Amino acid sequence: MLDFYYLPGSAPCRAVQMVAEAVHVKLNLKYLDLMAGAHRSPQFTKLNPQRTIPTLVDGSLVLSESRAALIYLCDQYGDEDNDWYPRDTIQRAIVNQRLFFDACVLYPRFTDFYHPQVFGNAAPDGRKRLAFEKAVELLNIFLSEQEFVAGSKMTIADISLFATLATACTLGFILRPYVHVDRWYVAMVASCPGAQANVLGAKEFLTYK
Repeated sequence: MLDFYYLPGSAPCRAVQMVAEAVHVKLNLKYLDLMAGAHRSPQFTKLNPQRTIPTLVDGSLVLSESRAALIYLCDQYGDEDNDWYPRDTIQRAIVNQRLFFDACVLYPRFTDFYHPQVFGNAAPDGRKRLAFEKAVELLNIFLSEQEFVAGSKMTIADISLFATLATACTLGFILRPYVHVDRWYVAMVASCPGAQANVLGAKEFLTYK
């Protein structure tokens, strides 16, 4: 069992939980209350100097970036022929690109638009909303000719993106104008391991004020 420091409302944390379920890894859940400053404790700072969640601990290995944790779980615990993170170099490259799209484009634009509203009671910023919408439009293009974001099968890239959009949907973002994303999101809710916990966890994000 791997130690896992997390908050249910955190999309990156939920992505790790879903992938752990997909590869049948049990997590020893350690709730870390960031609002109370638990991440600044000497014990956690020694474990993870970044003071961030999610933090995954497997023996002497400590991983503090969610997408790195997703890849590690699949490489270390996935079956040899698992589709979550394919062994084929080209297929894996596409999965990586979609993961980095979430990490570097979609999720940062989500936080840039929504976090000031949730944590600072700020008014919505139109330009930041437009930037987030443009990221969702790109995802819509990725999904326009294939069932999942990296091809015909669900991968860890789908799971990472699903976690991000679950929080956005909880905050009122409407996917219907993005027909391919909307179709994909419905499929993820129906078939992704841990999907219901992802949706429920996203609702907890609303309490982090």
